[in-house]
Amino acid sequence: MAEGSDQEKTEQPTEKRLRESREKGEVARSRDLSGAMVVLAGVLALIGTGDNAWRHAQRLFALGMNYSREALLTDALPGRTLHAAVFEALGLFWPIALATVLATLVGPILLGGLNFSVQALEPKFERLDPIKGLGKIFAVRGLVELGKALLKLLFIGLVLALLLRNWNEQLQGTGRGSVMAGIAQALQLMARAGLWFGGVLAFIGAIDAIWQKYDHNKNLRMTLQEVRDEMKETEGNPEMKGRIRQVQQAQARQRMMEELPKADVVVVNPTHFAVALRYDDSRMGAPRVIAKGIDVLAAQIRLVAASHHIPMVEAPPLARALYATTRLGHEIPAALYVAVAQILAYVYQLKQAAERGDTPPAAPSPQVDPDLMGPYRER
Repeated sequence: MAEGSDQEKTEQPTEKRLRESREKGEVARSRDLSGAMVVLAGVLALIGTGDNAWRHAQRLFALGMNYSREALLTDALPGRTLHAAVFEALGLFWPIALATVLATLVGPILLGGLNFSVQALEPKFERLDPIKGLGKIFAVRGLVELGKALLKLLFIGLVLALLLRNWNEQLQGTGRGSVMAGIAQALQLMARAGLWFGGVLAFIGAIDAIWQKYDHNKNLRMTLQEVRDEMKETEGNPEMKGRIRQVQQAQARQRMMEELPKADVVVVNPTHFAVALRYDDSRMGAPRVIAKGIDVLAAQIRLVAASHHIPMVEAPPLARALYATTRLGHEIPAALYVAVAQILAYVYQLKQAAERGDTPPAAPSPQVDPDLMGPYRER
């Protein structure tokens, strides 16, 4: 049962899966939404520039009716007429063309965004397989597309039939008045019909966009095993990462032990903690921790310190606080300046007493705020 459930695509697609899909050109697209926006943009542009379009249309129509007898006898008439017709046609159609081109770009942006993929342009000869083509036709997705087409046809046909029924008297009235009034009324009815047609397409396109988004996301869903494999691929095998972490820690310990002979003092607790400090007033603003460890590593630090005759001072609270607050290679916090200064002064006095043969001074017991020890108060 567990293996079977792993094979079900129940997981949402990861960012990597979505990125690869876009690189292949596989994004959610709705042709119905794009078509609706093109129709609405064209109709609205035509309505918005109606007066200007009407003037260009009149002049374009007049070009074939209005010319002099002398113009018929010259070779320049066809060229002049063609030039004027092209100019009037551009004036008539450029607002509509611009609006539809912009709508063609806006439709994809609203749903899946602009996406150019070189992989989508590569020829795929398996698409020419007729057997696979028939399989797609009778697949669930093909049946859904067929159902959508039939519903669109039925819905649009019903809306247009209702419009014709309600506008019957107005349509008949276009031929009762003057020619110009009839043309104007017919154009108004066509514009209103275009708006209704575009609105119906927009409603269908909105529903289709929701479906396409859902269907695209569903097709990109992943099984649990695919998610695990991708995590291993992107983040690396956990066992290998653990091995790399162990190697890095070993290298860090080795570098730490190489720096340890440079320490001025090792503060111990007396067996669990060991923190080695170094201070050079010409290069450092405060003493720096160059080695630290707990238990086994602390024992190794004490052995190296003893072999290099580095003073070791027992100050359990300070050792725990240094271990908890200061990272390796960093300077100690200001809250520990006084306590560490007491230890360094004691080490200096100890060296002076050894050189003179005097009695060693008493070891200090620096006071440390318990909050600085963090989780190591009880050790």
